[in-house]
Amino acid sequence: MTSEVSGWRTSKLKRLEAAAISIVGYRLVAALTATFRWRTDGLEHLEAIARAGRAPIFAFWHGRILPATSFFRHRAIVVITSENFDGEWIAGIIERFGYGTARGSTSRGARRALLQLTREMAAGRPAAFTVDGPRGPARIAQAGAVWLAKVTGNPVLPFHIESDRHWSLKSWDRTQIPKPYAHVALAMGEPLDVPRDTDADGIESARGLLEARLRALEGRARVLLDTE
Repeated sequence: MTSEVSGWRTSKLKRLEAAAISIVGYRLVAALTATFRWRTDGLEHLEAIARAGRAPIFAFWHGRILPATSFFRHRAIVVITSENFDGEWIAGIIERFGYGTARGSTSRGARRALLQLTREMAAGRPAAFTVDGPRGPARIAQAGAVWLAKVTGNPVLPFHIESDRHWSLKSWDRTQIPKPYAHVALAMGEPLDVPRDTDADGIESARGLLEARLRALEGRARVLLDTE
């Protein structure tokens, strides 16, 4: 743990600040997302995984965190959040939506977080990845979800979300925040299985396939928005 991470944790004021932000943030997000009008396609893939007694590894783009957090709330899904100050208050918000957290990131603590996800999935809990996060590049899938599928035997389940009215932040991922009472479409694709004996080339192939499926799901979600 770096001095930057440990420093804010030893500050009572910073811990109180993170707690306050998470409380207010949760209330704002809950109020906004309660107004969304959802349209969905492909949820039968999630239902099939549940019937088979398996746990999904949800995979989606970082820029759709807010609506995804609302739609999949209270399912005990475990996600990776960073160990810094921002990660602390973000964890506080999503935990109020019924998520579990594994602390780490692709730049710090990644191995520890992935091992925690492995243990959580062994206990039957689903996991979720923003596969181009936390820093991008945008819409380029990283291999974490594929690796987790290999070691746990659970499938990667890709989905994409679009809305007809939204704000787009000027961030690297162009975060999309649907406006109040927006129609929000969720398109879910076929699960992706990764055999336990998959080698490095196979991991890369699966990563590329996941990326392609996510890009295709963007189009499906937009079609849903055009459907009356």
